Amino acid sequence: MNLLICIVLAVALLIAVITDIKKQRIYNWLTFPVILAGFAAHTVFGGFEGLKFAAGGFAFGLIAMAIPYFFGVMGAGDVKLMAGVGAWLGLSSTVTAFLFTCIAGGIYGLGVLAFDRSLFKAVMNNIVNTFSILVATRRFSFAPINTEKALPRLCYGVAIAVGTATAMALYAWETGIVYGRY
Repeated sequence: MNLLICIVLAVALLIAVITDIKKQRIYNWLTFPVILAGFAAHTVFGGFEGLKFAAGGFAFGLIAMAIPYFFGVMGAGDVKLMAGVGAWLGLSSTVTAFLFTCIAGGIYGLGVLAFDRSLFKAVMNNIVNTFSILVATRRFSFAPINTEKALPRLCYGVAIAVGTATAMALYAWETGIVYGRY
Protein backbone atom coordinates (compact mmCIF):
# COMPACT_ATOMS: atom_id res chain seq x y z
CA MET A 1 0.00 0.00 0.00
CA ASN A 2 1.40 3.31 -1.05
CA LEU A 3 2.57 5.57 1.79
CA LEU A 4 0.62 8.50 0.30
CA ILE A 5 -2.62 6.51 0.48
CA CYS A 6 -1.93 5.52 4.08
CA ILE A 7 -1.20 9.06 5.18
CA VAL A 8 -4.14 10.68 3.40
CA LEU A 9 -6.64 8.10 4.62
CA ALA A 10 -5.25 8.07 8.17
CA VAL A 11 -5.58 11.86 8.46
CA ALA A 12 -9.01 11.95 6.79
CA LEU A 13 -10.40 9.11 8.89
CA LEU A 14 -9.03 10.60 12.10
CA ILE A 15 -10.70 13.94 11.32
CA ALA A 16 -13.93 12.13 10.39
CA VAL A 17 -13.94 10.20 13.67
CA ILE A 18 -13.36 13.36 15.70
CA THR A 19 -16.08 15.37 13.94
CA ASP A 20 -18.49 12.44 13.99
CA ILE A 21 -18.06 11.89 17.72
CA LYS A 22 -18.17 15.59 18.63
CA LYS A 23 -20.84 16.87 16.22
CA GLN A 24 -22.32 13.64 14.79
CA ARG A 25 -21.46 14.92 11.33
CA ILE A 26 -18.89 14.17 8.66
CA TYR A 27 -18.50 17.39 6.72
CA ASN A 28 -18.37 17.99 2.97
CA TRP A 29 -15.19 20.06 3.43
CA LEU A 30 -13.55 16.75 4.37
CA THR A 31 -15.23 14.22 2.10
CA PHE A 32 -15.22 16.06 -1.22
CA PRO A 33 -11.48 16.84 -1.17
CA VAL A 34 -10.74 13.23 -0.18
CA ILE A 35 -12.79 11.99 -3.16
CA LEU A 36 -11.25 14.45 -5.61
CA ALA A 37 -7.71 13.87 -4.34
CA GLY A 38 -8.15 10.10 -4.72
CA PHE A 39 -9.22 10.49 -8.33
CA ALA A 40 -6.47 13.04 -9.02
CA ALA A 41 -3.66 11.03 -7.42
CA HIS A 42 -4.55 7.80 -9.19
CA THR A 43 -5.02 9.58 -12.52
CA VAL A 44 -1.70 11.43 -12.25
CA PHE A 45 0.27 8.36 -11.22
CA GLY A 46 -1.64 5.72 -13.18
CA GLY A 47 -3.21 7.48 -16.14
CA PHE A 48 -6.47 6.09 -17.46
CA GLU A 49 -5.94 2.81 -15.55
CA GLY A 50 -5.55 4.81 -12.34
CA LEU A 51 -8.75 6.69 -13.10
CA LYS A 52 -10.61 3.38 -13.60
CA PHE A 53 -9.06 2.06 -10.38
CA ALA A 54 -10.34 5.05 -8.40
CA ALA A 55 -13.74 5.02 -10.12
CA GLY A 56 -14.34 1.36 -9.28
CA GLY A 57 -13.66 1.87 -5.59
CA PHE A 58 -15.61 5.11 -5.50
CA ALA A 59 -18.65 3.54 -7.15
CA PHE A 60 -18.68 0.54 -4.82
CA GLY A 61 -18.22 2.68 -1.70
CA LEU A 62 -20.96 5.04 -2.80
CA ILE A 63 -23.49 2.36 -3.76
CA ALA A 64 -22.82 0.06 -0.79
CA MET A 65 -23.39 2.86 1.71
CA ALA A 66 -26.18 4.59 -0.23
CA ILE A 67 -28.48 1.62 0.25
CA PRO A 68 -28.68 2.03 4.06
CA TYR A 69 -28.83 5.81 3.55
CA PHE A 70 -32.00 5.47 1.47
CA PHE A 71 -33.53 3.38 4.25
CA GLY A 72 -32.78 6.20 6.69
CA VAL A 73 -30.24 4.37 8.84
CA MET A 74 -27.07 6.03 7.56
CA GLY A 75 -25.99 9.64 7.21
CA ALA A 76 -24.91 11.19 3.92
CA GLY A 77 -21.49 12.00 5.40
CA ASP A 78 -20.90 8.29 6.02
CA VAL A 79 -21.79 7.54 2.39
CA LYS A 80 -19.40 10.19 1.05
CA LEU A 81 -16.63 9.09 3.43
CA MET A 82 -16.84 5.49 2.20
CA ALA A 83 -16.89 6.75 -1.40
CA GLY A 84 -13.72 8.73 -0.63
CA VAL A 85 -12.09 5.67 0.87
CA GLY A 86 -13.03 3.82 -2.31
CA ALA A 87 -11.48 6.48 -4.52
CA TRP A 88 -8.18 5.89 -2.75
CA LEU A 89 -8.28 2.09 -2.27
CA GLY A 90 -9.85 0.86 -5.51
CA LEU A 91 -12.56 -1.76 -5.85
CA SER A 92 -10.94 -4.82 -4.29
CA SER A 93 -9.65 -3.15 -1.14
CA THR A 94 -12.87 -1.12 -0.78
CA VAL A 95 -14.92 -4.32 -0.72
CA THR A 96 -12.65 -5.61 2.05
CA ALA A 97 -12.86 -2.29 3.91
CA PHE A 98 -16.65 -2.31 3.58
CA LEU A 99 -16.94 -5.84 4.98
CA PHE A 100 -14.72 -4.96 7.95
CA THR A 101 -16.75 -1.75 8.39
CA CYS A 102 -19.94 -3.81 8.59
CA ILE A 103 -18.37 -6.06 11.22
CA ALA A 104 -17.09 -3.08 13.22
CA GLY A 105 -20.48 -1.36 12.95
CA GLY A 106 -22.26 -4.48 14.15
CA ILE A 107 -19.96 -4.84 17.14
CA TYR A 108 -20.36 -1.12 17.86
CA GLY A 109 -24.16 -1.39 17.72
CA LEU A 110 -24.20 -4.47 19.94
CA GLY A 111 -21.95 -2.66 22.40
CA VAL A 112 -24.40 0.24 22.59
CA LEU A 113 -27.28 -2.20 23.16
CA ALA A 114 -25.32 -4.11 25.80
CA PHE A 115 -24.96 -1.03 27.98
CA ASP A 116 -28.64 0.00 27.89
CA ARG A 117 -31.07 -2.66 29.08
CA SER A 118 -34.26 -0.69 28.30
CA LEU A 119 -33.03 0.04 24.78
CA PHE A 120 -32.15 -3.64 24.29
CA LYS A 121 -35.63 -4.68 25.46
CA ALA A 122 -37.34 -2.18 23.10
CA VAL A 123 -35.24 -3.33 20.14
CA MET A 124 -35.96 -7.00 20.85
CA ASN A 125 -39.70 -6.26 21.17
CA ASN A 126 -39.61 -4.50 17.79
CA ILE A 127 -37.85 -7.46 16.18
CA VAL A 128 -40.26 -10.02 17.67
CA ASN A 129 -43.31 -7.95 16.70
CA THR A 130 -42.07 -7.41 13.15
CA PHE A 131 -41.44 -11.11 12.57
CA SER A 132 -44.74 -12.07 14.23
CA ILE A 133 -46.59 -9.79 11.81
CA LEU A 134 -44.57 -11.23 8.91
CA VAL A 135 -45.46 -14.82 9.86
CA ALA A 136 -49.13 -14.05 10.51
CA THR A 137 -49.82 -11.87 7.44
CA ARG A 138 -46.97 -12.85 5.09
CA ARG A 139 -46.37 -9.13 4.61
CA PHE A 140 -43.45 -7.17 5.95
CA SER A 141 -44.87 -4.34 8.03
CA PHE A 142 -42.60 -2.47 10.40
CA ALA A 143 -44.49 -0.66 13.15
CA PRO A 144 -41.98 0.03 15.91
CA ILE A 145 -42.99 0.33 19.51
CA ASN A 146 -42.57 3.92 20.61
CA THR A 147 -40.11 4.25 23.41
CA GLU A 148 -39.81 7.24 25.65
CA LYS A 149 -36.08 7.17 25.21
CA ALA A 150 -34.81 8.04 21.74
CA LEU A 151 -32.45 5.60 20.11
CA PRO A 152 -28.84 6.74 20.30
CA ARG A 153 -27.24 7.76 17.04
CA LEU A 154 -24.29 5.63 16.13
CA CYS A 155 -21.25 7.51 14.88
CA TYR A 156 -20.64 5.25 11.89
CA GLY A 157 -17.53 7.19 10.90
CA VAL A 158 -15.85 5.27 13.72
CA ALA A 159 -16.83 1.95 12.13
CA ILE A 160 -15.65 3.16 8.71
CA ALA A 161 -12.30 4.16 10.19
CA VAL A 162 -11.87 0.84 12.01
CA GLY A 163 -12.94 -1.18 8.96
CA THR A 164 -10.69 0.73 6.59
CA ALA A 165 -7.69 0.57 8.93
CA THR A 166 -8.23 -3.18 9.35
CA ALA A 167 -8.43 -3.70 5.58
CA MET A 168 -5.28 -1.62 5.04
CA ALA A 169 -3.42 -3.55 7.76
CA LEU A 170 -4.53 -6.86 6.25
CA TYR A 171 -3.33 -5.73 2.82
CA ALA A 172 0.02 -4.65 4.29
CA TRP A 173 0.38 -7.99 6.05
CA GLU A 174 -0.52 -10.05 2.96
CA THR A 175 1.84 -8.14 0.68
CA GLY A 176 4.76 -8.40 3.08
CA ILE A 177 5.04 -4.74 3.96
CA VAL A 178 4.81 -5.51 7.68
CA TYR A 179 8.03 -6.57 9.44
CA GLY A 180 10.15 -6.10 6.34
CA ARG A 181 8.88 -9.17 4.50
CA TYR A 182 9.24 -8.59 0.75
